[in-house]
Amino acid sequence: MRKLIYAINLTLDGCCDHTKGIADAEIHDFYTKLLLASDTFVYGRKTYGLMVPYWPEIARNPGGDVSDNEFANAFVGIRDIVVFSRSLQSGGDEKTRFVTGDSPERLREEILSIKNMEGKPILTGGVDLPGQLIALDLIDEYIFLIQPLLVGEGRRLPTSVPEPRKLELLEVTKFDNGGVAMRYGTMR
Repeated sequence: MRKLIYAINLTLDGCCDHTKGIADAEIHDFYTKLLLASDTFVYGRKTYGLMVPYWPEIARNPGGDVSDNEFANAFVGIRDIVVFSRSLQSGGDEKTRFVTGDSPERLREEILSIKNMEGKPILTGGVDLPGQLIALDLIDEYIFLIQPLLVGEGRRLPTSVPEPRKLELLEVTKFDNGGVAMRYGTMR
């Protein structure tokens, strides 16, 4: 069964708002490697709307930032994008599939189906959909990229778990900007 990996940027005070963090070359390179090791994205409508069409456009019209260009190319190289949405039912390209419905049972069924397909690990990001996936105990690995910032505001992770879960530290990556990425696996 394929792993479902949740990756998110967080400030030291817990903010996960994408406009509040650091997006330097080193962080882009870290995420580019993660993308290259995966072949499927699972997004909610909001995260999908942030990523597409932004990164495909950078891939079509590269700019002067090499790390942005490499990330964009890795992004468009992903085999499948699955978008869970109550309002979007179509759009994107031939590799994007939209799943409608809002029941936890439907979400669990779809994710387990994706995990049982052949391929590399699956990535998810954002806040709302991953919060649901955490509550359903469907995440296999967590990557928390902690940024050396206190922002005092912004979106937080709305995580609901039926009971506390112990995670196993698998890897730590330090960044020159003072940030750190911690990769955890579930202990099943």
